Amino acid sequence: MKRLTKSRALLWLVLALPGAWIAWRWIATPDAYGFGHAIADSGDWAAWLLLVTLAVTPIRLAFRKSRWAIWLVRRRRDLGVASFVYAAGHTAIYLGNKLSLAAVLAEWTRPDILAGWLAFALFVPLAATSNDIAARALKRSWKTLHRLVYPAAVLAFMHWVLTAFDPTTAWIHVGILVAVEGVRLGLQMRQRVT
Repeated sequence: MKRLTKSRALLWLVLALPGAWIAWRWIATPDAYGFGHAIADSGDWAAWLLLVTLAVTPIRLAFRKSRWAIWLVRRRRDLGVASFVYAAGHTAIYLGNKLSLAAVLAEWTRPDILAGWLAFALFVPLAATSNDIAARALKRSWKTLHRLVYPAAVLAFMHWVLTAFDPTTAWIHVGILVAVEGVRLGLQMRQRVT
């Protein structure tokens, strides 16, 4: 069992399952599932994995010696990169639906689309540097760079709220994001005081 929990390949297999499910449903039932479901589901998974990634820090601060917290800390980069992969898939589905640069540029200035593009632009360097080689090369700058995840997350969730047909679910997730960040900041401040 220990070997299974340490296996990155198994973790990536599990992380890939929703993507495989999205692709299979779209291929098997294109009329019933289609573009709308594929873009929504890929965006949902990107957001959910981003929330889990952001929740790792408060979990680490609250449960320092717990095995599952240590496991999450060791897999945080994997979770973040998986979030980016789903965001990239979400973006690819959007671009595939537009089929032309002119159609993409026509929507560029809409606040909902602009928020998504800005979030994605911030996530690219984070995903590209989410490896040991980059962390060693960037040294202290790596941590500074990876703080971009916070404005990127705000933009990503703003994109969700603005593009949703019914933004209720998106607002619930914004509340979860605020709670996660509030707990993180509270725990960090408490540990600086003590």
